[in-house]
Amino acid sequence: MEEVGVEIDHIKYLLDLAFLRPDGVPVVTLSFWCHWKSGEVCLNDESIDYKWVGLEEAKNYELIPGIWGELEMVDKILPGQNPDEIAYNPI
Repeated sequence: MEEVGVEIDHIKYLLDLAFLRPDGVPVVTLSFWCHWKSGEVCLNDESIDYKWVGLEEAKNYELIPGIWGELEMVDKILPGQNPDEIAYNPI
């Protein structure tokens, strides 16, 4: 709600990643997925644009490295596949 004005629910942990950026700075990323509950997207000063897309359409966008693997995981979870049985493929 704070960053883009939408309310979410059913927040679920997806995975965590630890890596070193090219400049040597360590990074820990915690990824979650959720369901949209209500509200319209309202961009704040830190956001440039948004678009709701499906998995196949997401291929048309330049994504942050590793995000594609996360999108594939959620695409398998939504119809009911057990998250514990889904492997993360960063490529």
